[in-house]
Amino acid sequence: MTRSHFYNETSTERAERVKDYSAQGEPGFKLLIVGCGMIGREHMRVATLLGRARIHGVYDVDANSISLAQEEFAKYSAQPFQVYQDLQTGCADPEVDAIFICTPNFTHFDVLQQIKHSGKPLFIEKPMATRLQDARSMLLLAQDYPGIIQLGMQYRYKSQYLDAFHEVKQQGSLGAIKTVTMSEYRPPFLDKVKQWNKFNEYSGGTLVEKCCHYFDLINLMAGARVETVYAMSGQAVNFVDFEYEGRQSDIDDHALVVMRYSNGVKASFTLNMFSQELYEELGVTGEKGRILATERSSFTAGTRSKASIMVEVAGHPAYTGLDVTYPDPIEPSGHHGATFFEHEAFIDQLEGKAQDSATCEQGLWAMLVASAAQHSAATGEVVAAKDYATAQGLADVLAW
Repeated sequence: MTRSHFYNETSTERAERVKDYSAQGEPGFKLLIVGCGMIGREHMRVATLLGRARIHGVYDVDANSISLAQEEFAKYSAQPFQVYQDLQTGCADPEVDAIFICTPNFTHFDVLQQIKHSGKPLFIEKPMATRLQDARSMLLLAQDYPGIIQLGMQYRYKSQYLDAFHEVKQQGSLGAIKTVTMSEYRPPFLDKVKQWNKFNEYSGGTLVEKCCHYFDLINLMAGARVETVYAMSGQAVNFVDFEYEGRQSDIDDHALVVMRYSNGVKASFTLNMFSQELYEELGVTGEKGRILATERSSFTAGTRSKASIMVEVAGHPAYTGLDVTYPDPIEPSGHHGATFFEHEAFIDQLEGKAQDSATCEQGLWAMLVASAAQHSAATGEVVAAKDYATAQGLADVLAW
């Protein structure tokens, strides 16, 4: 079976291709959503928009989250809204074809332990876990699991990054890659159930929680194993006086990370979470020129994002820049359209089509970089990734 890489098509080709999905008839698969918070509701909305699967039922321990999900769901679907009273009942329902784990980060591993016996296809939101040891166990499980397991690395499917990968990996526009830079400027973490994302213990730390997306992109673009990681981070502005149930927030709001890869590629990542608006930028430089992929967006309701790409290679049609924003209704559906194509990849796999979606192994590599960066920031040391992985008990599952 030929493997279909996520960068085989440009963002424009993808958007054009999916225009006919709405006319394909009844959805073929039924999904169980575990966790009805912000990301769970996004997956419900996007699955309905894509139209190749429908929401069969939901489960959540938080009554308010279920109420919000039910209210939102009624606005875009006339389908019944089934709420399971316990996880095992939902998991055992023979009508359920696949399960989405959309609960808070620190619960992903425990939820997986409760449902793994089902053997049903699984989608697990990022990060796959908050501890490297749990991620290792998940990777070992995935190696023998009878169903597919896809991780929620939806940034792979953002239009500007799709097009950057297409240029680099498919077209070879830059020749050999030499440097990769990634940055995100954005407002603070949003409110979540019981404010779990304000604490390292529950989120895994900012560089794991928020930035595993970016380390996944950098790993893929570098095309090699990470060798060393050095980082600085801290809590300068956000939640410095914030307490919840007597606990003081300890989440970082900025970071600088530098990485070196085994093929000589050098990379950097910059995070700032006390900016007013949202701005992302990926810069890739090779022997023939540079690619700059950017996204400007906002948390302000009704504000459209704008994605663009410049390919600074002599004679390239995108030399001075090209707008690659996904069209409506895809762009506003979730993560500026990325979740839509992430769902497409998942449903393709349910239909037996090979897709290059994020695996547990790739999720663990992204977590390793993030965890090594957090360790570096805490100690002030340059971290040798292989030594760090060995110390964390990962030598038997990760190969350099």
